[in-house]
Amino acid sequence: MPTTSPSGEVPARSKRADALRNQQTLLAAAAAVFVTSGIDAPIREIAARAGVGMGTIYRHFPTRADLVVAVYRHQVEACAEAGPSLLASADSPLAALRQWVDLFVDFLVTKHGLANALQSDSSGFEALHTYFLDRLVPACAQLLDAAVSAGEISPGTHAYELMRGIGNLCIGRDSDPRYDPRRLVELLLQGLRRPQSS
Repeated sequence: MPTTSPSGEVPARSKRADALRNQQTLLAAAAAVFVTSGIDAPIREIAARAGVGMGTIYRHFPTRADLVVAVYRHQVEACAEAGPSLLASADSPLAALRQWVDLFVDFLVTKHGLANALQSDSSGFEALHTYFLDRLVPACAQLLDAAVSAGEISPGTHAYELMRGIGNLCIGRDSDPRYDPRRLVELLLQGLRRPQSS
């Protein structure tokens, strides 16, 4: 419960924390809508899922590109931060890697169409791609290293190449409803497993 000043006002720090929480809730709702409906989903659908008015979204994100970029950054951070917590809570490093890959696939599905949302701002897209690599390659590498150390997967797979392979498997999901990349991603992960000696 935030403390109040003698005048009855809530301190600025509490207001900032509440605003940040509200923004995180809004971005999580937008990400979920983008996964199911694409980045062109109606703003009213995002507002309904977040439990806010459309004006709130437009106040924080005046253009769709602003919202898409914020969702992109939010998902990159969530994915990066998930690695260590999954390692700590999953039954095994390989289970943590699988859970992380599920988050990564959700992120890739949302990311599709980002370039269209940014239109001609190629420098903005390149900066986001660099940010993506800087934050996610180390998270994936940590999970791979833990699974190798536990003897669950064979050594030699690099985080960047695994992420690139998963990204390539996710291409085309939007244009073909018969295609589910998750099945092929699961086959890819099975291929990483260290053969069990008999």
